[in-house]
Amino acid sequence: AKSISYENRYTRLTYMHDDDRVEKLSQMGNDEETVEDVEWLSYRQHFFSSILVANDSPFSKAELTSQNLVEDEEVDSLFTKLYTSKIPLAYNGGEVNKNLGLYYGPTDAKVLKAYDKSLEESIPFGWGIFGWINKALFIPLFGWLSSILPYGIAIIVMTILVKLLLSFVQYKQFLSQAKLKILKPELDAIREKYKDNKLKAQQETMALQSKAGASPLSGCLPGLMQIPVFYALFMFFPTAFDLRQKSFLWADDLSSYDSVADLPFNIPFYGDHVALFPILAAIAIFFYMKMTTGQQTAMQGPPQEGMPDMGKMMKYMIYFSPILMLIFFNNYASGLSLYYFISNLISIGIMLVIKNYIIDEDKVLAKIEVSKSKPKKENRFQRKMKEMMEQAEQQKQAQQRRKK
Repeated sequence: AKSISYENRYTRLTYMHDDDRVEKLSQMGNDEETVEDVEWLSYRQHFFSSILVANDSPFSKAELTSQNLVEDEEVDSLFTKLYTSKIPLAYNGGEVNKNLGLYYGPTDAKVLKAYDKSLEESIPFGWGIFGWINKALFIPLFGWLSSILPYGIAIIVMTILVKLLLSFVQYKQFLSQAKLKILKPELDAIREKYKDNKLKAQQETMALQSKAGASPLSGCLPGLMQIPVFYALFMFFPTAFDLRQKSFLWADDLSSYDSVADLPFNIPFYGDHVALFPILAAIAIFFYMKMTTGQQTAMQGPPQEGMPDMGKMMKYMIYFSPILMLIFFNNYASGLSLYYFISNLISIGIMLVIKNYIIDEDKVLAKIEVSKSKPKKENRFQRKMKEMMEQAEQQKQAQQRRKK
């Protein structure tokens, strides 16, 4: 590994109970546990594992310890963790007779799954829906693509396929933005009319958006749908055995960072090297956010009384998000940085196509006018918000009367 700390991050003692529950000792600190009814114990390094399997019956008890040996990367450069296990075995007829299995080999999901003992669960795919996305989508998809294409090209093709799959999400986002852009003159008129009554302005704004079917939340929710994909990929690339020591362009190992320059000093949180793919990904996400968040900011009205200035916050995010990505991804798998570089380039292209060739603002305006003419039934959330605003308005009026 290029970094002992990076290797240590994916070195962990994992075990599975007889009810298929998988648990782990601490990832970075010292830890110890006494556990019962254990099917197997996995002493995992980053890409290789030693797994002790109880073939006939679970281990009734096991005392496990994990000691972190990396305190200073400059000094502790050879060993990552020290594992110990104490497993009492019962005498049977005056002798110990226990059927055990020992696996020593790559931490490769395909290889481990072939043993039909859920050994692949020792790999950190992510919990819940994130792990499911990796197992059901990314692992089989990338396995197939990498069998017919070079690994770097396979990542690019996988990125294109995933973006096409999620393109409807971007369409919904831009459709919502188009509706809000068309409504902006009316929204500005409402704010001007009720500039001395912020709550009334907010009520009228929500009513207009509801009638037109143009809620700002409808543009945010599709973006939230992409978060599980992001986290799943965040777990996939560093643990994908197929990427180990596979090169692409200047990256000599797609499972680790793509250092193009070593620094004579260490920058906190950034490291002692410069990786190029994170820089490209940060530049791409900056321009993507500049195009999307810039449009949203332009449609934001003045902040409501007592509410944060969302327009100002979004302007900060345009610069903060790329910097955060640059710092964090500098020590991460270059395959993930490559994915997000290509992903943001494709997002920019899709956005330009949707904006210039798919969304017709005249047709959107016509649909808005039809929607506004129809009676709109308030949903539960809208009713609750309306009630809260009315209560706040009543309280404000009561306070003003008491002052008089």
